[in-house]
Amino acid sequence: MAIITKITTQQKNTDRFNIFMDYGKGEEFAFSVDSDVLIKFGLKKGMEVDEFSLLEIQYQDDIRKAYNLAVHYLARRIRSEKEIRDYLDEKEMEEPVINEVIHKLTAQKYINDREFAFAFVRTQANTTDKGPDVVKQELKQKGISEVILVEALKEFTQEQQIEKASKLIEKFFKKGSKDSLRTKKQKLEQMLLRKGYSYEVIQIALEDAGTRKADNADDDGGGGELEAIRYQGEKALWKYSQYSGFEFEQKMKQVLYRKGFSMELIEKYLSEL
Repeated sequence: MAIITKITTQQKNTDRFNIFMDYGKGEEFAFSVDSDVLIKFGLKKGMEVDEFSLLEIQYQDDIRKAYNLAVHYLARRIRSEKEIRDYLDEKEMEEPVINEVIHKLTAQKYINDREFAFAFVRTQANTTDKGPDVVKQELKQKGISEVILVEALKEFTQEQQIEKASKLIEKFFKKGSKDSLRTKKQKLEQMLLRKGYSYEVIQIALEDAGTRKADNADDDGGGGELEAIRYQGEKALWKYSQYSGFEFEQKMKQVLYRKGFSMELIEKYLSEL
């Protein structure tokens, strides 16, 4: 049986107290506790504490420390249960302690994976260019269940998806790429798929935005495509300058066709040469 000989307030953290005890060999520092734990167990000078009580005090203090860490972590933004578990695990908190903290936070309504998922989807839909597939993967990584995922993603309407995809397409065309229209569409599709948009949404957005811009670019009789094929053709000319006649023509046709230009446009360009 040990006796508490002194209790002092920590200088850097006035909510924690240092407990000094005598185990039969004189006074020595034993452990520190949170103010709530101090009050809960009624710790005071002269109090006798057995081994079991010491273990329980330290366990409750670990819970308090983990709880304070979690609350501070939640203060920055709303978190999923898995995010909090992972964070406390990184802080080397033991699983029984983490479970107690999660139970307490859930009871206090600081944790709610359904509310978190809905808020996350709305934020991503309103503030980023991510599509629903990417948002879904991110929620899975945060430990959100499939049932909640399906429900929350309904917040990200197809109308919103088309609008956001169309803006990405418009931005892409403003870059002034020297690729063929077919290559541009392929690159756009790949980019939008990576962003998390479905093939259906991509096709609708391309019709609404991309194709219209491509048509406007070709109002001068194919000016946009002609400019692109001249640019790509100029590069190919250097590569195949050692060839002539039929062989040169075939080499040029092959490389330009693979770049996505139509045979009609290729013939028109070669006739210019």
